Amino acid sequence: MDSNNDNCVVGSQEMSVPVEGIAGGGTAYGFNDGGLNSEPLQQSTDPTEVPTSDLVHVWCMPNTVNVGSQETPRPLETINLLAARNERESFQIAMRPKVSWAGSSPSGSVQVQCSDLCSSAGDRLVIGQSLKLRRVVPVLGVPDALVPLDLPVTQLSLLPGETSVIWVSIDVPNGQPPGQYEGEIIVSAMKTDGGCSDNLGKHEKDQLCMELKNCLDIMEPIEGKPMDEVVERIKCASSSLRRILFSPSFAEFISTNGSSDMMEEDVVSNLAVRIKLRLTVWEFIIPVTPSLPAVIGVSDTVIEDRFGVEHGSEKWYEKLDLHFKWLLQYRISPYFCKWGENMRVLTYTSPWPADHPKSDEYFSDPRLAAYAVPYRQVIAGDDSRETYLRKEVEILRSKPHWNKAYFYLWDEPLNMDHFHNVRKMASEIYAYAPDARVLTTYYCGPGDAPLAPTPFESFVKVPNLLRPHTQIYCTSEWVLGNREDLVKDIVEGLQLENREEWWTYICLGPTDPHPNWHLGMRGTQHRAVMWRVWKEGGTGFLYWGANCYEKATVPSAEVRFRRGLPPGDGVLYYPGEVFSSSSEPVASLRLERLLSGLQDYEYLKLYESKYGREEAMGLLEKTGVYMGPERYTLEHRPIDVLRGEVYNACRPS
Repeated sequence: MDSNNDNCVVGSQEMSVPVEGIAGGGTAYGFNDGGLNSEPLQQSTDPTEVPTSDLVHVWCMPNTVNVGSQETPRPLETINLLAARNERESFQIAMRPKVSWAGSSPSGSVQVQCSDLCSSAGDRLVIGQSLKLRRVVPVLGVPDALVPLDLPVTQLSLLPGETSVIWVSIDVPNGQPPGQYEGEIIVSAMKTDGGCSDNLGKHEKDQLCMELKNCLDIMEPIEGKPMDEVVERIKCASSSLRRILFSPSFAEFISTNGSSDMMEEDVVSNLAVRIKLRLTVWEFIIPVTPSLPAVIGVSDTVIEDRFGVEHGSEKWYEKLDLHFKWLLQYRISPYFCKWGENMRVLTYTSPWPADHPKSDEYFSDPRLAAYAVPYRQVIAGDDSRETYLRKEVEILRSKPHWNKAYFYLWDEPLNMDHFHNVRKMASEIYAYAPDARVLTTYYCGPGDAPLAPTPFESFVKVPNLLRPHTQIYCTSEWVLGNREDLVKDIVEGLQLENREEWWTYICLGPTDPHPNWHLGMRGTQHRAVMWRVWKEGGTGFLYWGANCYEKATVPSAEVRFRRGLPPGDGVLYYPGEVFSSSSEPVASLRLERLLSGLQDYEYLKLYESKYGREEAMGLLEKTGVYMGPERYTLEHRPIDVLRGEVYNACRPS
């Protein structure tokens, strides 16, 4: 492979890229080290004659485990989950073939079938609506991308000597009646006679066909293009072809001989592996409006380049609308951003002006906890910047959602000129809206005029430099390190009477073992980002980018992480076109764990509201979930213990 491709996210399985944290593990925490030994099958491998369990290891794992391709099989147990209403809970199903029962390169195919979850009272959680399945796809060799699967029945090809994983998520609606719900997921080995395209699931066939078509789409419009773009397109097409050629399903796909027989229901019933699933839905409802504003940036430039949409065009609005609505399901408050000179940043939650009905729809959505108001026009118009700003503010201040509004003007000011610009811009805003909130991120004081003898002391004194031109002081967790005593000093220094708040952010750092969302970190490390926010007492959280990968000009081009950043930094989801014909974004495991962390935050808030913050802090530490940025659980079990404690302590008597 060309050395220029060593940052490819989706590429050849031969790729070897160092990933931060991966050498430290990240798999199977909370489980015994011993696995299950496989004995060679001494009988038929016809799946219509022998139990699926004789052909395939099937077992389940918690959502905080990074289940790699060499994960050791475990015993299969009944899944018992606890969820509040308006909560998403998830787990993983792992499958590893014991033998090969197919005539082509894969070991064979399995059919996965789901049922609704039903309560004794007749209430249901419906497959496809509440219950969804996604295949876990490795990124740089680390499980991360979650590609949707067909429901209620899907088929997957299994590779010999490799573990394949399905991510199962259950969304409990707000109005779902409490109680215990039961269902099952059935895994059946499929009979093949030499393999054929019919043996592929619809998603797999669709993906292969789309990748071949994308190769043509990439190469056909190269005439007259600049040489650097031609080179990029050739690399993308070559990478796509390589993926297809090394695909475990390709041999079956091109074959025209043989047939695949669907197993009869009675055979499935007798021979399949049946995963029993029990979910207890309790009375508590996760608030529709998040208690913690988690604002996360989406680069409009990346969207414009990758999908070929012109800024301000109808297609541009459609793409931004798609991303905004999709991201809301993760309890985050998206904002779009465009970076300018010296880290000046244009941020906006709605691409439409304040008087447009779509803006009111966005800002009034109860799932949105905070929204960014642009300092200048997103789409160039006739009004001057001052006139535009005055009109926007006057309209928004008359709305009940104005308390969600904030202005994010400059990212990480580094010198006195930067700080002066922040103060100048904020002053213009206050002229029209004295009650406006300005957010400023920072990790240091001005380099050309130190505020104190040491860099850290200078960092602590930044609020004095920004007052009264900033209300939300958003500091880097990397700078704080493990000095929780300094966190207390920062919080106590806030002028609450002036509506000052303290938020935090992660970007690049902190690194292992501190909580972050880098690829290859432990699952509990991803989830601990929000445990840390709750324990430190922050009232908001910011993340700089969810789609900030390297530039590409084709929707299906493989995603490359930006050079100089830890793998995964600034990327929480992938373009759907990379994996299939779907335009819906593909979530990462890290994004799902972000959601789990935000839901944990609500559990802790509930407990705190009933028993006080000191008791809630004690529960967090007593269960071993989180003590500090270098001391948190590496296993999943303490998380279940914490949630169970909240459930038992807060349930109605």
